[in-house]
Amino acid sequence: MRVLVVGNGGREHALTWKLRQSPLVDEIFVAPGNAGIAEIADCVPIGVADVVDLLDFAEKLKIDLTVVGPELPLTLGIVDEFHKRDLRIFGPTKLAAEIEGSKVFSKEFMVKYGIPTAASHVYSSVDETMDGIGKKFPLVMKVDGLAGGKGVAIVNDKKEAEAYAKVVFDERKFGNAGSRLVVEEFLEGEELSFMVLTDGKKLVPLSPAKDYKKALDGDEGPNTGGMGAHSPAIILPGELAAEIMKTVMIPTVQAMAEEGRPYTGCLYAGIMLTPAGPKVLEFNCRFGDPETQVQMMRLESDLAEVMVKVADGNLGDTKLSWKKEAAAGVVVAMSGYPGPAPNGVPVTVPNLEDPSIEYFHSATGKDDDGNFINVAGRVITACGRGATMSEALTKAYKAAAAVKFDGAVYRKDIGYRAMEMRKKAAGE
Repeated sequence: MRVLVVGNGGREHALTWKLRQSPLVDEIFVAPGNAGIAEIADCVPIGVADVVDLLDFAEKLKIDLTVVGPELPLTLGIVDEFHKRDLRIFGPTKLAAEIEGSKVFSKEFMVKYGIPTAASHVYSSVDETMDGIGKKFPLVMKVDGLAGGKGVAIVNDKKEAEAYAKVVFDERKFGNAGSRLVVEEFLEGEELSFMVLTDGKKLVPLSPAKDYKKALDGDEGPNTGGMGAHSPAIILPGELAAEIMKTVMIPTVQAMAEEGRPYTGCLYAGIMLTPAGPKVLEFNCRFGDPETQVQMMRLESDLAEVMVKVADGNLGDTKLSWKKEAAAGVVVAMSGYPGPAPNGVPVTVPNLEDPSIEYFHSATGKDDDGNFINVAGRVITACGRGATMSEALTKAYKAAAAVKFDGAVYRKDIGYRAMEMRKKAAGE
C-alpha cells in the first residue's frame, strides 16, 4: 500500500513513524514533511494548502491512503475533493471540519445538542464586546477562526478584555479568523485531550492524553501550540472516560450526522474536568500535537489498518490495543516562542540508541551542508516511554537535554503536577 501523509510537523512525523511499522505499507510520501521526516519517508514539496496539487499527486502515484494531519487542508475541503476522484482519505469533510474551523459554529452546535460546555456569547466589535461582558472575571476570549492555537486569551478585568478585543478587531492580528469573538466563562479544573477515531457511526477512543499549552513552567505565559504531553493522562479515572464517551463523543458524532455533516477521521475534544463534570473547551478536527507523539509511542494496533477501516466506513467493533507503558514528550522550542524567534539556527539531534526514546521533528530543515536547522519556533518533541510515568518523564527529559541549539528552551514541569494529583487521590 502507498500512503501519503499531509503535513510538516511533529504530529505528522509521529503518524509517519507509526504507519511505517505497518506490514500493509510499502511506501510513504509526506507533503511537505520536514528534515526529520525525510529520514523515514519520501518528502514531496507540496504545501498543505495546495489541495489541487496534492490531489494530482495522489492520483498520479495511485496513492492507496491519504492521511491529513493539520486542520487547514481539512477546512479547505481536501477530503471532499479526494472523494470526488474516488481516492481514499482519512479525515472529515469541509462541513464536518467546521467543528474546529469556527468556534461560533462549535459553540452553537454544543448548545443545540446539549453537549456540556462553558456558557458563552459571541461579539463582532470592540464596543459590542465591552457592552456585553459584564463584571464577572476571569473570562476566556477566543477568535472564531483558525489561529494555530494562539487566538485564545484569558482576561482578568475589563482593561485586559478591551485590550485583547482591540488586538482582534482594530489591529486585525488574526485577520478574517478574528471577525467574531467568542467570550466564555472561565472553567476551573484539570484539562485533558480526549480523542476518538470514527467512521461517522462507530467510535473507538484513543488513550487519553494531557498536554501543556502554556509556554512557561507553572502554566504561566502565553498559549502555545503545546509544550509537552503525556499518555495516559493520569488525572482521568475510568468512570470519567466512560462519561466523556457517553455525554460528549457519541452524541457529537450522532448530532453531526443529523446536521448533514457526518464526521469521519479523528475527533479531538479538549475537556475540562470541572466539579460539575466534564465540559468541552474546544473541538479539533484532527489529531493533537504534541499528544499524537506520545500516543503513537504507546499504540500497539496497526494504524494503517484502522485508518483504512475509518476511511472506508467500516470501523465496526474495532478496538485499539495499547502498551501498558507510559509515554511522555517534551517540546524543545526556540527562545521567544510563541512570539517571533530566529530561524536557520543549527540544531544537533543525538542518536541515543535507546528504543524507548524517539525524536519527532516539528520544524527542522537542512542547511547547505546537510545539517539540521530550525525553521520555526517549536523545533522537536523529545519522547520517552517507560514502565511508569516517572520513568517515561525521566527519559523524555534526558532526550530533551541532549538536543542542542542556541536559544533552546523547554518546560521543566511536564507531568509532575499530574503525578502529584494522582498520589493525593490515592492517599499516598
